[in-house]
Amino acid sequence: MAEETCSLPEDVEAVQSALIEWYETDHREYPWRKTDHPYEILVSEVMSQQTQLDRVVEAWNDFLDAWPTVEALAAADRADIVGFWTDHSLGYNNRAKYLHEAAVQVCTEYDGAFPTSPDELRELMGVGPYTANAVASFAFNNGDAVVDTNVKRVLYRAFDVPDTDAEFEQIAAELLPEGRSRVWNNAIMELGGVSCGKVPKCDEAGCPWREWCHAYETGDFTAPDVPTQPAFEGSRRQMRGRVISALKEFDELALDELGPRIRIDYAPDGEFGREWLSELLSDLSDDGLVSTEKRDGEIVARLRR
Repeated sequence: MAEETCSLPEDVEAVQSALIEWYETDHREYPWRKTDHPYEILVSEVMSQQTQLDRVVEAWNDFLDAWPTVEALAAADRADIVGFWTDHSLGYNNRAKYLHEAAVQVCTEYDGAFPTSPDELRELMGVGPYTANAVASFAFNNGDAVVDTNVKRVLYRAFDVPDTDAEFEQIAAELLPEGRSRVWNNAIMELGGVSCGKVPKCDEAGCPWREWCHAYETGDFTAPDVPTQPAFEGSRRQMRGRVISALKEFDELALDELGPRIRIDYAPDGEFGREWLSELLSDLSDDGLVSTEKRDGEIVARLRR
């Protein structure tokens, strides 16, 4: 799907604002999203590696009940921590060992105060680039753009980003609003987890990027981790994408001008006619993507600016 080069929409601020507003209006409530304490966030990030977030909640709460501070974890018996990891089916017991060692480092090398930058955080045992950046973002609002599998999928679909790490990192960095890594990285990962999963839920989840999204426009929802295209031929999602494409090209169109560009079998009074198209436009209007008006006895549609 992707071209050799990628360009973001001209109004990047509108793209940023749409995503942040979508996230702040409604998102999944996880307890670690309600704290900016670096220790608590580090524990959540280590637990979340290859483990479903809903399964992490109980383990995270239990872990902090057992070892509520970095000092408590550093003073703990490593065997107890590994035992906890096993009992909660968190997998890869070496993560428990590394988390304990990182706690010891914070206490002995940093006097109990976590380093604040991604580069400094990477000095902690078992903390790789992604985890370091996540802690810097969510604890200190001091991170770079997060680029994980979900974010790659979003960028690939939305902005036709070529499937290379360099391209993903460049576009992610260009999108990151200055000084807002905490909310931005949470928001774009939420988008990948809720709306732009392997099976997309663009309309159901109210994806805030439908107006700009290449995949939504074309109906091609393949991605680096989605090698086969989900069925969309003839789907309502495909028809919505065709409406957006036609109105981008022609600015505004009356129903009977728009209809044949959406379906070859469009007939004003047929099954796929004015009534069907009006319902489709009504859905798009409710989502804030299209506006309609009656002019000289005809309904005219255009993209909402």
